[in-house]
Amino acid sequence: MEKRHHKKQHAPEHAEPAAEAAATPEAVAETAEPAVDLAAALAEANDKYLRLYADFDNFRKKVMKDKEELAKYANESLLFELLTFIDNLEMALKHAKENTNSDTVESLVTGVDNTLRGLGKMLEKFGLTPIEAAGKVFDPTYHHAMAQVERNDLESGMVVEELRKGYQYKDKVLRPTMVSVSKKSE
Repeated sequence: MEKRHHKKQHAPEHAEPAAEAAATPEAVAETAEPAVDLAAALAEANDKYLRLYADFDNFRKKVMKDKEELAKYANESLLFELLTFIDNLEMALKHAKENTNSDTVESLVTGVDNTLRGLGKMLEKFGLTPIEAAGKVFDPTYHHAMAQVERNDLESGMVVEELRKGYQYKDKVLRPTMVSVSKKSE
């Protein structure tokens, strides 16, 4: 019986050194390194994901802004082309008013005037508004100077006359007003 008891004592002694060998600092470091590498890789992947998500969100916002801008100014070229017709109607009206000798000319003036007012109201619904210039301070953002006129009754840099009407489409100058600008005589 002692032999059996002796074998039982040897078996646990052999098991303990094996368990102690597995618990050495080197063994713990070997099993901890893959966990640290995995945590670092996970953190790096998470960082890449967050950056990619932020880039996508910025791209989405830019596309939405571009889409709104495109929709906002979709009629710009059409309106620009209409300006020539408005100019012609205004010139016809101006010349007709200067030569009001007969009833025919008066009816022409009335018809052109009504057409021009109706067209102006329609275009204002779509965002086209005339730029007021006469009597205002010259502003190169809204006015295009075509001539300087010596005037002592006005301050220098004042719009004396509108030569061609300018228009603004929503918040953008579509065509500046052509003007003559005052200057003091020397």
